[in-house]
Amino acid sequence: MNTQFQDNHQWKSLTSIYRYDKKSRIRKWFYVLMLLLIGFLFLPWTQNIRSKGNVTTLRQDQRPQEINTIIPGKVLKWFVNEGDFVKTGDTILQLSEIKDEYLDPQLIARTQEQLTAKEQTIDYYKNKVDATGTQIDAMAQALVLKIDQLENKLVQLSLRFNSAENDLIAAQNDFTIALKQYQRQKIMFDSGLVALPLLEQRNLTYQNSAAKRITAQNNLANIKQEISNTNIEMNAVRQEYLEKISKAKGEQFQSLSEITTGEGEVAKLQNQFSNYSIRNGLYTITAPQSGQINQAKKAGIGEIVKEGEMLVQIVPDKIEYAIEIFVRPVDLPLIKKGQSVRFMFDGFPAIVFSGWPEGSFGTFGGIVVAVETSVSPNGNFRVLVVEDPKDQPWPKQLSMGTGAMGMALLKNVPIWYELWRNVNGFPPDYYNLKEPAETKKK
Repeated sequence: MNTQFQDNHQWKSLTSIYRYDKKSRIRKWFYVLMLLLIGFLFLPWTQNIRSKGNVTTLRQDQRPQEINTIIPGKVLKWFVNEGDFVKTGDTILQLSEIKDEYLDPQLIARTQEQLTAKEQTIDYYKNKVDATGTQIDAMAQALVLKIDQLENKLVQLSLRFNSAENDLIAAQNDFTIALKQYQRQKIMFDSGLVALPLLEQRNLTYQNSAAKRITAQNNLANIKQEISNTNIEMNAVRQEYLEKISKAKGEQFQSLSEITTGEGEVAKLQNQFSNYSIRNGLYTITAPQSGQINQAKKAGIGEIVKEGEMLVQIVPDKIEYAIEIFVRPVDLPLIKKGQSVRFMFDGFPAIVFSGWPEGSFGTFGGIVVAVETSVSPNGNFRVLVVEDPKDQPWPKQLSMGTGAMGMALLKNVPIWYELWRNVNGFPPDYYNLKEPAETKKK
């Protein structure tokens, strides 16, 4: 048989197919590949969390915003087209009034005239209040003077009363003496001791004393009556002046009430005037900030817009971009403020090695600045990321809403650990094993 094979060596095909006399290297290559595979398992691998998001901004005033109308109206003229860039304060469109209570072109002027007239009326009432106050003061002074006059009169009457009372006492004494003298003279006349002329003289003296007494009594009664009349007059004067003062105060309070009412009407008119003036400035819609106009909801001239309705949207031209990504609740504890994130933007070519971020091409760095604690409508948690100042700058061609794929970089682990974690379904870096202090000390 060997001879037969030796004879067959002359055939090259047999020599190439049957290599029984050659030493095989498959085992060697197998061991080499196994060693390489084992060595590959010990290479470092960067754990990461991948999540989709889009380009936004941290500042609310830099996000696309609607331009609404505060008042209803009719489109009178457009000053911009969609896609135009405007600056702050540029006119976008002009509206005209549609409500009948504001259609008067002289509405503001007429309201100002009403306001001026009402203010003048208030001034007139204020002058009337001042005049009434002066009148009240004058009547109060007149009352004091009149009362003083009557009191002085009462003092004089009191003195006269005292004098008349003394006169009455004197007359009474004279009458008593004259009566006694007349009675004695009459007894003597009846006895025939004196003549009739002497009796008549004593009778005359007696009659004169009686008359004087009656005169003194009448004078005293007249003075009492005059004192009573003076007191009545004093009360009447007080009543009269108090009535006049009360009437004047009533007019004064009425004027003050008119002033208060007028001031309320003036405040109302001032409010209307201010509202009309402000409304007159709302017919022109201007740009609140610089940016590009898009999404015009109304087209043409004469269309009616409602109160608070969106007219156009403006996209600011100066934006500090940020990225919002959404992570699963199970991955939320792994995301922290200040953590590094790598991004791939839609429309920008990139070659990504998720486990070796330093070997990736076309990715951009970011820093986590906020992690929201409330769940989003999609069931995930929103994370905001800004540009990493230490990394290459983000593309200038970015626009609001551009899609992005984020990779939150975590701990560096061996490949075998990453494979073992994925096989067991553990989250990245879930177990943070630390040796006890006693073990370290030993």
